[in-house]
Amino acid sequence: MTDLGAMGWNFDNSYARLPAALFARAEPARVANPRPVLLNHALARDLGLSLRAVSPEVAAGVFAGQVLPPGAEPIAQAYAGHQYGGFTVLGDGRAILLGEQLAPAGARFDVQLKGPGPTAYSRRGDGRAALGPMLREYVISEAMHALGVPTTRSLAVVTTGEAVYRDRPLRGAVLTRIAASHIRVGTFQFLAARRDLPNLRALADYTVARHYPHLAGDANPYLALFRAVSERQAALVAKWLCVGFVHGVLNTDNVSVCGETIDYGPCAFIDGYDPDAVFSSIDDGGRYAYANQPGITQWNLARFAEALLPLIDSDGTRAVELATEELNRFPNVFEREWTAGMRAKLGLRTARDGDAELTREFLNSLHANGADFTNSFRALTEGTLPATLRAWSEKWEARVLAEGETPTAARERSRAANPVLIPRNHRVEEALAAAEREDLSATERLLAALAKPFEERPEFADLREPPPPGTCYRTFCGT
Repeated sequence: MTDLGAMGWNFDNSYARLPAALFARAEPARVANPRPVLLNHALARDLGLSLRAVSPEVAAGVFAGQVLPPGAEPIAQAYAGHQYGGFTVLGDGRAILLGEQLAPAGARFDVQLKGPGPTAYSRRGDGRAALGPMLREYVISEAMHALGVPTTRSLAVVTTGEAVYRDRPLRGAVLTRIAASHIRVGTFQFLAARRDLPNLRALADYTVARHYPHLAGDANPYLALFRAVSERQAALVAKWLCVGFVHGVLNTDNVSVCGETIDYGPCAFIDGYDPDAVFSSIDDGGRYAYANQPGITQWNLARFAEALLPLIDSDGTRAVELATEELNRFPNVFEREWTAGMRAKLGLRTARDGDAELTREFLNSLHANGADFTNSFRALTEGTLPATLRAWSEKWEARVLAEGETPTAARERSRAANPVLIPRNHRVEEALAAAEREDLSATERLLAALAKPFEERPEFADLREPPPPGTCYRTFCGT
């Protein structure tokens, strides 16, 4: 079966109609022997696609960029970014946007190949990807989706039949990533650095129309855009902290203006609760540590504000005043979102003064006792907290009773906010190591477990266990 139209492609590539400064035409490289590894049939259905309309081999050819679906217009997007605080001009060095799929429900989604070869922005890189990091993104992004965290999704992973060379030869692969869009804070920084005001305005207008159409009639739509992006980022980072997620490379080019988690390179989930947890092999100073993520997000948003200043007001001083006022709202918005998320994890029905302090006392107790973050919250739902938390448990019960609830009802409510399973780092690594040996059974089992993270399923009980004491975990970006 080779009729690619039968797959249900419905492209309308609005980004490719923007000014040419924002992208470069691209063509995926030829590869030796594309083969399917993972195909996300459920996500495909949501997009209006049928991956079974063609053979797996033909699907692999599509997702390796060897044959373009009807309506595709491959481009690499330009952007810049502050990476670990230093500004640089970047762009899609190993990613190609095939186009925008219009789903049956009317939503628009980017379809992007990650690892299909060099582009105009590759900066002497090979533009390729290895199997391990692509499977890692697939597993963790799909887990994040199941956990209720806004995220890019993964439609497919295929191997290329060729090696990529890092510190050693690795199996080459391509990931197909799905996003509401790939517009980043760094996209705006790219044009601002060039002082390209007409195209900056065009990008801002496009972003409002695509992601925030209700702002089009605002008296100052660009200030309103900044406010809306800030609020979505505050809500997103609050959700990260509530599930114990550490992004690992929270540069401005990895801040999506639509509020999705993007780029799963050196990310990880905490086991024992530690606000200073860092996993990235290159984050020596802990810039992107677990507890630093709200502050660094506000820093990134300040860079977004700087890019938007000439649009916010023609009077530079006034523009700074307006943007600063909005930026200074971020800590309160984040605190509100984080407290609401943690209140749900504690099973509390109403908002009351002292809830944030009650949460922090619980977290401090976990830290002091080296307790597991995810399992401790789940123990609260099961009524099995250890004796070391007895004093805190009494405060929690008094708080529950004060709103006319019973501890049993509060525990029942909290189960919807406290997962049984997260992508444990050591389990992910075990699955990826087996996949390198062409054994996908551990990856497929992990995906099946993580698809329903809030359900108690005895067959996956081993995946709840944290790693052995003393395990040191480091992540790498895969480039």
